[in-house]
Amino acid sequence: MSDAPRTSGMTRLRNYFLTGFVVCAPLAITAYIAWSFIGWVDSWVKPYIPARYSPDTYLPVPVPGFGLIVALVLITLIGFMTANIVGRAIVNFGERLLGRMPLVRGIYGSLKQIFQTVLSNKGDMFRQVGLVEYPRKGVWSLVFVASEKETEINQKLDQEGDPLIAVFMPCTPNPTTGFLMYVLKSDIVLLDMTIEDGAKLIVSAGLVAPELKTKLVTVNGEPIAGNLANPSLGALPQPARKSRTASSRPNR
Repeated sequence: MSDAPRTSGMTRLRNYFLTGFVVCAPLAITAYIAWSFIGWVDSWVKPYIPARYSPDTYLPVPVPGFGLIVALVLITLIGFMTANIVGRAIVNFGERLLGRMPLVRGIYGSLKQIFQTVLSNKGDMFRQVGLVEYPRKGVWSLVFVASEKETEINQKLDQEGDPLIAVFMPCTPNPTTGFLMYVLKSDIVLLDMTIEDGAKLIVSAGLVAPELKTKLVTVNGEPIAGNLANPSLGALPQPARKSRTASSRPNR
């Protein structure tokens, strides 16, 4: 009789601990990542700030984030200067110099194209989440579907009416690494979830799944958002009944 209350009390304490852990862990990890990023930027920027302009010279304790603020201001000023003719000419001159360096040329060109795609051209980013049978039949992997573009790969391998589409299959739990694959359009099962929901699903290793939003289809073929259930008979359009009068019946 005495073990029941003790077990119940320990169970409640465990539930309280797990609830507190679920609340505190994301906050602590987010704060740690933000603090580490601020410290990383400060370690790069602060050494180049003159001592008379640095608040660390006048204060007894260092000011975290001052280097990050200076970096943001400098990046904004560089973007403002690049927008005019003089700044654009300077940038073009610097790019021509980098273009003459064999190793640096490839690295700079690739990085510039990646940043331009991610930050500038929103239409060229991943547009949908899908499923592909990989690494074998019956096993499905989550992929991000890129926009359809005509490339040399499509010209050589496309089938009539079934083009190849570039998909990116990210790794768990780090979605920034993965595999680039070209898959036939007919082999991709497109999903309704957003790119953000797909990223959450990958990072959480399947633990954080997006909310299921099923669609009902009426007799007319129009989708209706709602829970999966059989609609009532009154909700469905009833076919028109042909009434027969006595005069319209065939004579026997």
